[in-house]
Amino acid sequence: MLVNYPETFKQKMVSKMVGPSSISANALSEEVGISQTSLSRWLREAAEVEVVTKRMNGRSKKPGGKRPQDWTAEEKLEAVLDASSLSEQELGAYLRRKGLHAAELEQWRRRVTEAATEALQGKRARKKASVEAKRVRQLERELRRKEKALAETAALLVLKKKAAAIWGDEDDSTEWKNEK
Repeated sequence: MLVNYPETFKQKMVSKMVGPSSISANALSEEVGISQTSLSRWLREAAEVEVVTKRMNGRSKKPGGKRPQDWTAEEKLEAVLDASSLSEQELGAYLRRKGLHAAELEQWRRRVTEAATEALQGKRARKKASVEAKRVRQLERELRRKEKALAETAALLVLKKKAAAIWGDEDDSTEWKNEK
């Protein structure tokens, strides 16, 4: 017999299975007389609805609201600046509140430092990088030229061996001519 339960009743049953003093679907089934499969299905459906609702509202499961990879550059810089003045205990609480890991914050701190250093060095750093890039290109050209020469030499050696195998060594033919 198929029974249609009201949504409010279903929500009450789901809250009993997920609340602070939650009980299993089996135990609740025995208590209220509803099949365990129905209770489990209601729980699954409620979880799916919650996930969809969070996605539609733009929220995630992270306490800070966004995944760290979705943060803008300004938000990352602000987090680095905020964290720089905190003690170790305050930093731990800050990281939990924002949903971050210490490694992510450290990586952002390194990037900020590198970018600031590069910006402050100005033309001198860019000129040095340009000279280095030019030298790298020159070395790569030279490497390609030498690789081609090596491949050509290897091919000639292979051909020489094949010719010797087909026609024999020069030394053998010379001795034969001398005997006549």
